[in-house]
Amino acid sequence: MVIEASIKPASRKRWVVGITGASGSIYGIRLISWLIDNGVDVHAVITEAGWRVLKEELGWETTKRQAVIAAAFPDALENGTLVLHPNADIGASIASGSFRVEGMIIMPCSMGTLASVAHGISDDLMTRAADVMLKEGRKLLIVPRETPLHAIHLENMLTLAKLGVKIIPAMPAFYYGPQSIDDMVDFLVGKVLDQLPLDHDLYRRWGDEQHGVKSPDHRRSH
Repeated sequence: MVIEASIKPASRKRWVVGITGASGSIYGIRLISWLIDNGVDVHAVITEAGWRVLKEELGWETTKRQAVIAAAFPDALENGTLVLHPNADIGASIASGSFRVEGMIIMPCSMGTLASVAHGISDDLMTRAADVMLKEGRKLLIVPRETPLHAIHLENMLTLAKLGVKIIPAMPAFYYGPQSIDDMVDFLVGKVLDQLPLDHDLYRRWGDEQHGVKSPDHRRSH
């Protein structure tokens, strides 16, 4: 008797996205939105300070967290393309190296979270998940948002860069002619996606204009 092995469809890509208390929470929200819309499953974790910034910068009613996430990403929680983990849940799936993900993006990343990751301090889910990326040799991308930077900040970034972590500062560009905040947000999200790497058209690349390629004429924010 011959037993035929069942063939399962290729699994979807799965990324962890962290949002901390640094200014620029809109970056992380836009990144999650793009990933979900483009067939990528997202496991999200937001620090307490991150929730505070979402309230202050985006006006979210963060006392009802599941509800506000469900409203921002319709159907994503229900169909499983988005999983929201409490930062205090150190036993969540993403805290284990046996849980397979492509990698993690912390966007934006506070200097406190960056320091914890750089020194192996994993006392919450955010820092534990980042520590897992390092120990498993998976991609870890950090988008720091602070200015000015002092020597300790820079040394912590250097420590992580030496471990292969991609440091992508939240620095806007102007060569492509941004016309709105959404354009500037999309530029930075696009720079992160370039490193995953995932194809996108969030901003016009240098030299594209000579080849008839224009900036995307649709923008979306939450």
